Amino acid sequence: MHNQPLGGNEMPRFGGPNTFMRLPVAETPDGLDVAFVGVPMDIGASWRSGTRFGPKAIRGESAMLRPYNMSTGAAPFERLNCADIGDVAINTFDLKDSVKRIEAYFGNVFAAGVTPMTMGGDHTLTLPILRAATAVHGPIALIHVDAHADINDRMFGEEIAHGTPFRRAYEEGLLQAEHVWQVGLRGTGYSAQDFDEARGWGFHVETCDTLWQKSLTPLAERIRADVGSRPVYLSFDIDSLDPAYAPGTGTPEIAGLTPPQALQLIRGLRGVNLIGCDLVEVSPPYDPSGNTALTGANLLYEMLCILPGV
Repeated sequence: MHNQPLGGNEMPRFGGPNTFMRLPVAETPDGLDVAFVGVPMDIGASWRSGTRFGPKAIRGESAMLRPYNMSTGAAPFERLNCADIGDVAINTFDLKDSVKRIEAYFGNVFAAGVTPMTMGGDHTLTLPILRAATAVHGPIALIHVDAHADINDRMFGEEIAHGTPFRRAYEEGLLQAEHVWQVGLRGTGYSAQDFDEARGWGFHVETCDTLWQKSLTPLAERIRADVGSRPVYLSFDIDSLDPAYAPGTGTPEIAGLTPPQALQLIRGLRGVNLIGCDLVEVSPPYDPSGNTALTGANLLYEMLCILPGV
Protein backbone atom coordinates (compact mmCIF):
# COMPACT_ATOMS: atom_id res chain seq x y z
CA MET A 1 0.00 0.00 0.00
CA HIS A 2 1.32 3.44 -0.91
CA ASN A 3 2.04 6.08 1.71
CA GLN A 4 -1.10 7.90 2.80
CA PRO A 5 -1.60 11.32 4.41
CA LEU A 6 -2.45 11.20 8.09
CA GLY A 7 -6.24 11.51 8.32
CA GLY A 8 -8.09 14.10 10.35
CA ASN A 9 -9.91 11.40 12.29
CA GLU A 10 -6.63 9.72 13.29
CA MET A 11 -4.96 12.85 14.60
CA PRO A 12 -6.48 16.34 14.88
CA ARG A 13 -5.37 18.48 11.96
CA PHE A 14 -3.70 20.93 14.31
CA GLY A 15 -1.44 18.08 15.48
CA GLY A 16 0.78 15.53 13.84
CA PRO A 17 3.80 15.99 11.59
CA ASN A 18 4.51 19.26 9.80
CA THR A 19 4.93 17.59 6.42
CA PHE A 20 3.01 18.26 3.23
CA MET A 21 -0.52 16.92 3.85
CA ARG A 22 1.00 15.17 6.90
CA LEU A 23 2.58 12.55 4.68
CA PRO A 24 5.30 10.26 6.05
CA VAL A 25 8.86 11.54 6.11
CA ALA A 26 11.48 9.89 3.90
CA GLU A 27 15.20 10.36 4.34
CA THR A 28 15.93 9.81 0.64
CA PRO A 29 13.86 9.78 -2.58
CA ASP A 30 14.59 6.09 -3.15
CA GLY A 31 11.46 4.03 -3.71
CA LEU A 32 9.20 7.04 -4.16
CA ASP A 33 7.23 8.22 -7.15
CA VAL A 34 6.84 11.77 -5.82
CA ALA A 35 8.94 13.72 -3.32
CA PHE A 36 7.76 16.93 -1.67
CA VAL A 37 10.72 19.22 -1.05
CA GLY A 38 11.11 22.58 0.63
CA VAL A 39 13.61 25.24 -0.43
CA PRO A 40 13.45 27.84 2.39
CA MET A 41 15.20 30.72 0.66
CA ASP A 42 14.70 34.43 0.09
CA ILE A 43 18.24 35.68 -0.48
CA GLY A 44 17.52 35.90 -4.21
CA ALA A 45 14.55 38.25 -3.70
CA SER A 46 14.76 41.89 -4.74
CA TRP A 47 11.84 43.50 -2.91
CA ARG A 48 10.01 42.01 0.07
CA SER A 49 11.68 39.12 1.88
CA GLY A 50 10.03 36.31 3.85
CA THR A 51 9.81 33.45 1.35
CA ARG A 52 12.27 31.51 3.51
CA PHE A 53 9.21 30.80 5.66
CA GLY A 54 7.13 29.67 2.67
CA PRO A 55 7.71 25.89 2.83
CA LYS A 56 6.86 25.69 6.53
CA ALA A 57 3.67 27.74 6.04
CA ILE A 58 2.57 25.73 2.99
CA ARG A 59 3.09 22.51 4.91
CA GLY A 60 1.13 23.90 7.85
CA GLU A 61 -1.86 24.95 5.74
CA SER A 62 -1.80 21.67 3.80
CA ALA A 63 -2.98 19.84 6.91
CA MET A 64 -6.55 20.67 5.89
CA LEU A 65 -6.26 18.90 2.53
CA ARG A 66 -7.80 15.49 2.05
CA PRO A 67 -6.55 12.77 -0.33
CA TYR A 68 -9.48 12.63 -2.78
CA ASN A 69 -10.14 15.43 -5.29
CA MET A 70 -13.91 15.91 -5.25
CA SER A 71 -13.92 17.96 -8.47
CA THR A 72 -11.74 15.83 -10.72
CA GLY A 73 -12.00 12.39 -9.14
CA ALA A 74 -8.23 12.14 -8.80
CA ALA A 75 -6.92 9.98 -5.96
CA PRO A 76 -3.15 10.48 -6.28
CA PHE A 77 -2.14 8.56 -3.16
CA GLU A 78 -3.80 5.41 -4.46
CA ARG A 79 -1.51 5.39 -7.49
CA LEU A 80 1.70 7.18 -6.47
CA ASN A 81 4.00 6.59 -3.54
CA CYS A 82 4.59 10.02 -2.03
CA ALA A 83 6.56 11.35 0.92
CA ASP A 84 8.02 14.58 2.25
CA ILE A 85 11.81 14.46 2.08
CA GLY A 86 12.39 17.70 3.95
CA ASP A 87 14.23 20.88 3.03
CA VAL A 88 17.34 21.66 1.03
CA ALA A 89 20.03 22.94 3.38
CA ILE A 90 20.72 26.22 1.61
CA ASN A 91 23.53 28.60 2.58
CA THR A 92 21.61 31.53 3.97
CA PHE A 93 24.62 33.84 3.47
CA ASP A 94 25.58 32.85 -0.09
CA LEU A 95 23.14 32.72 -3.00
CA LYS A 96 25.58 31.20 -5.48
CA ASP A 97 26.49 28.42 -3.08
CA SER A 98 22.79 27.84 -2.39
CA VAL A 99 22.16 27.42 -6.12
CA LYS A 100 24.89 24.76 -6.26
CA ARG A 101 23.38 22.96 -3.26
CA ILE A 102 19.91 22.99 -4.80
CA GLU A 103 21.18 21.60 -8.09
CA ALA A 104 23.06 18.79 -6.33
CA TYR A 105 20.06 17.94 -4.16
CA PHE A 106 17.63 17.75 -7.05
CA GLY A 107 20.20 15.91 -9.13
CA ASN A 108 19.76 13.01 -6.70
CA VAL A 109 15.97 13.28 -6.90
CA PHE A 110 15.85 13.17 -10.69
CA ALA A 111 18.52 10.46 -10.88
CA ALA A 112 16.30 8.30 -8.66
CA GLY A 113 13.46 8.62 -11.19
CA VAL A 114 11.37 10.63 -8.73
CA THR A 115 9.12 13.60 -9.53
CA PRO A 116 9.86 16.56 -7.23
CA MET A 117 7.06 18.80 -5.97
CA THR A 118 8.84 21.85 -4.60
CA MET A 119 7.72 24.45 -2.08
CA GLY A 120 9.58 27.77 -2.25
CA GLY A 121 11.32 29.91 -1.52
CA ASP A 122 12.04 32.65 -4.06
CA HIS A 123 12.03 31.97 -7.79
CA THR A 124 15.81 31.71 -8.03
CA LEU A 125 15.42 28.07 -7.06
CA THR A 126 13.87 27.06 -10.39
CA LEU A 127 17.12 27.53 -12.33
CA PRO A 128 19.13 24.89 -10.43
CA ILE A 129 16.15 22.53 -10.54
CA LEU A 130 15.99 22.92 -14.31
CA ARG A 131 19.73 22.26 -14.52
CA ALA A 132 19.27 19.05 -12.55
CA ALA A 133 16.23 18.01 -14.60
CA THR A 134 17.92 18.45 -17.96
CA ALA A 135 20.92 16.40 -16.83
CA VAL A 136 18.48 13.47 -16.87
CA HIS A 137 15.84 14.45 -19.41
CA GLY A 138 17.68 16.76 -21.80
CA PRO A 139 16.14 20.13 -22.80
CA ILE A 140 12.55 20.35 -21.60
CA ALA A 141 9.33 22.23 -22.22
CA LEU A 142 8.25 24.74 -19.58
CA ILE A 143 4.97 26.15 -18.30
CA HIS A 144 5.71 29.26 -16.27
CA VAL A 145 2.79 30.98 -14.48
CA ASP A 146 3.83 34.33 -13.07
CA ALA A 147 3.19 38.07 -12.96
CA HIS A 148 6.78 38.58 -14.14
CA ALA A 149 8.78 37.16 -17.04
CA ASP A 150 11.92 36.67 -14.90
CA ILE A 151 14.17 37.15 -17.93
CA ASN A 152 16.31 40.00 -16.58
CA ASP A 153 19.93 39.91 -17.68
CA ARG A 154 21.31 41.30 -14.41
CA MET A 155 19.98 42.44 -11.07
CA PHE A 156 22.41 44.78 -9.28
CA GLY A 157 25.08 43.30 -11.51
CA GLU A 158 24.27 39.72 -10.54
CA GLU A 159 23.38 37.04 -13.09
CA ILE A 160 21.60 34.86 -10.54
CA ALA A 161 18.51 36.18 -8.73
CA HIS A 162 14.77 35.59 -8.67
CA GLY A 163 14.27 37.83 -11.72
CA THR A 164 16.79 36.06 -13.99
CA PRO A 165 16.15 32.27 -13.97
CA PHE A 166 14.45 31.89 -17.34
CA ARG A 167 16.99 33.98 -19.26
CA ARG A 168 19.76 31.85 -17.79
CA ALA A 169 17.81 28.66 -18.55
CA TYR A 170 17.35 29.79 -22.16
CA GLU A 171 21.00 30.78 -22.54
CA GLU A 172 22.17 27.48 -21.09
CA GLY A 173 20.05 25.45 -23.51
CA LEU A 174 17.93 23.92 -20.75
CA LEU A 175 14.65 24.70 -22.51
CA GLN A 176 12.94 23.80 -25.75
CA ALA A 177 12.28 27.48 -26.34
CA GLU A 178 9.47 27.01 -28.86
CA HIS A 179 7.62 24.96 -26.21
CA VAL A 180 7.88 27.45 -23.34
CA TRP A 181 4.66 29.09 -22.15
CA GLN A 182 4.58 32.12 -19.86
CA VAL A 183 1.11 32.85 -18.48
CA GLY A 184 -0.22 35.77 -16.44
CA LEU A 185 2.47 38.41 -17.07
CA ARG A 186 1.38 41.92 -16.20
CA GLY A 187 2.26 45.18 -14.50
CA THR A 188 4.84 47.80 -15.41
CA GLY A 189 8.29 47.42 -16.93
CA TYR A 190 11.35 49.30 -18.03
CA SER A 191 10.57 48.82 -21.72
CA ALA A 192 8.54 46.66 -24.09
CA GLN A 193 11.50 44.28 -24.15
CA ASP A 194 10.58 43.11 -20.66
CA PHE A 195 7.86 40.92 -22.17
CA ASP A 196 8.65 40.91 -25.87
CA GLU A 197 12.26 39.74 -25.88
CA ALA A 198 11.29 36.20 -24.93
CA ARG A 199 8.85 36.06 -27.82
CA GLY A 200 11.87 36.51 -30.07
CA TRP A 201 13.41 33.43 -28.47
CA GLY A 202 10.31 31.41 -29.34
CA PHE A 203 8.48 31.62 -26.00
CA HIS A 204 4.67 31.83 -26.00
CA VAL A 205 3.68 34.78 -23.81
CA GLU A 206 0.10 35.13 -22.57
CA THR A 207 -0.27 38.43 -20.72
CA CYS A 208 -2.86 38.67 -18.00
CA ASP A 209 -4.92 41.43 -19.62
CA THR A 210 -5.83 39.01 -22.43
CA LEU A 211 -7.11 36.49 -19.84
CA TRP A 212 -9.34 38.63 -17.63
CA GLN A 213 -12.83 37.19 -17.09
CA LYS A 214 -12.05 34.17 -19.28
CA SER A 215 -11.84 30.48 -18.63
CA LEU A 216 -8.26 29.21 -18.91
CA THR A 217 -9.37 25.75 -20.00
CA PRO A 218 -8.98 26.62 -23.72
CA LEU A 219 -5.48 27.98 -23.05
CA ALA A 220 -4.57 24.77 -21.23
CA GLU A 221 -5.76 22.81 -24.27
CA ARG A 222 -3.48 24.86 -26.52
CA ILE A 223 -0.53 24.30 -24.22
CA ARG A 224 -1.23 20.58 -23.98
CA ALA A 225 -1.39 20.26 -27.75
CA ASP A 226 1.85 22.20 -28.16
CA VAL A 227 4.00 20.31 -25.65
CA GLY A 228 2.68 16.89 -26.63
CA SER A 229 4.61 14.07 -24.97
CA ARG A 230 7.73 16.16 -24.27
CA PRO A 231 9.04 16.29 -20.70
CA VAL A 232 7.51 19.39 -19.09
CA TYR A 233 8.31 21.34 -15.95
CA LEU A 234 5.63 23.53 -14.30
CA SER A 235 6.74 26.56 -12.31
CA PHE A 236 3.96 28.47 -10.54
CA ASP A 237 4.69 31.80 -8.86
CA ILE A 238 1.96 32.66 -6.37
CA ASP A 239 2.17 36.31 -7.46
CA SER A 240 0.48 35.27 -10.71
CA LEU A 241 -2.69 35.50 -8.63
CA ASP A 242 -4.24 38.86 -7.85
CA PRO A 243 -3.02 40.13 -4.46
CA ALA A 244 -6.63 40.19 -3.30
CA TYR A 245 -6.29 36.39 -3.17
CA ALA A 246 -2.57 36.04 -2.46
CA PRO A 247 -1.19 39.10 -0.67
CA GLY A 248 1.59 37.13 1.00
CA THR A 249 4.23 37.44 -1.69
CA GLY A 250 7.33 39.47 -2.34
CA THR A 251 6.42 41.35 -5.54
CA PRO A 252 2.63 41.72 -5.81
CA GLU A 253 1.01 43.11 -8.97
CA ILE A 254 -2.64 44.15 -9.25
CA ALA A 255 -5.19 42.70 -11.68
CA GLY A 256 -3.95 39.13 -11.65
CA LEU A 257 -5.41 35.69 -12.14
CA THR A 258 -8.13 34.32 -9.88
CA PRO A 259 -7.93 31.00 -7.99
CA PRO A 260 -10.63 29.45 -10.25
CA GLN A 261 -8.55 30.40 -13.30
CA ALA A 262 -5.51 28.79 -11.71
CA LEU A 263 -7.49 25.60 -11.17
CA GLN A 264 -8.77 25.65 -14.75
CA LEU A 265 -5.23 26.00 -16.06
CA ILE A 266 -3.72 23.27 -13.88
CA ARG A 267 -6.56 20.81 -14.34
CA GLY A 268 -6.56 21.45 -18.07
CA LEU A 269 -2.94 20.30 -18.25
CA ARG A 270 -3.79 16.78 -17.20
CA GLY A 271 -2.13 14.43 -19.65
CA VAL A 272 1.11 16.34 -20.16
CA ASN A 273 4.35 14.61 -19.24
CA LEU A 274 5.13 16.55 -16.06
CA ILE A 275 8.55 15.72 -14.64
CA GLY A 276 8.42 18.24 -11.80
CA CYS A 277 6.57 21.23 -10.37
CA ASP A 278 7.22 24.10 -8.02
CA LEU A 279 5.09 26.60 -6.11
CA VAL A 280 7.20 29.63 -5.22
CA GLU A 281 7.24 33.12 -3.70
CA VAL A 282 4.88 32.54 -0.75
CA SER A 283 5.92 35.08 1.90
CA PRO A 284 3.90 34.39 5.08
CA PRO A 285 4.88 37.57 6.96
CA TYR A 286 2.81 39.58 4.47
CA ASP A 287 -0.33 37.50 5.03
CA PRO A 288 -1.07 36.78 8.71
CA SER A 289 -4.35 35.11 7.69
CA GLY A 290 -2.48 32.21 6.09
CA ASN A 291 -4.65 32.40 2.96
CA THR A 292 -1.70 32.73 0.58
CA ALA A 293 -0.03 29.61 1.95
CA LEU A 294 -3.38 27.80 1.96
CA THR A 295 -3.89 28.67 -1.70
CA GLY A 296 -0.34 27.56 -2.48
CA ALA A 297 -0.89 24.23 -0.76
CA ASN A 298 -4.08 23.63 -2.73
CA LEU A 299 -2.42 24.49 -6.03
CA LEU A 300 0.47 22.13 -5.31
CA TYR A 301 -2.07 19.38 -4.52
CA GLU A 302 -3.81 20.09 -7.84
CA MET A 303 -0.47 19.69 -9.62
CA LEU A 304 -0.03 16.34 -7.87
CA CYS A 305 -3.46 15.32 -9.18
CA ILE A 306 -2.41 15.76 -12.83
CA LEU A 307 0.89 13.92 -12.69
CA PRO A 308 1.32 11.01 -15.11
CA GLY A 309 -0.15 7.86 -13.64
CA VAL A 310 -2.82 9.54 -11.50
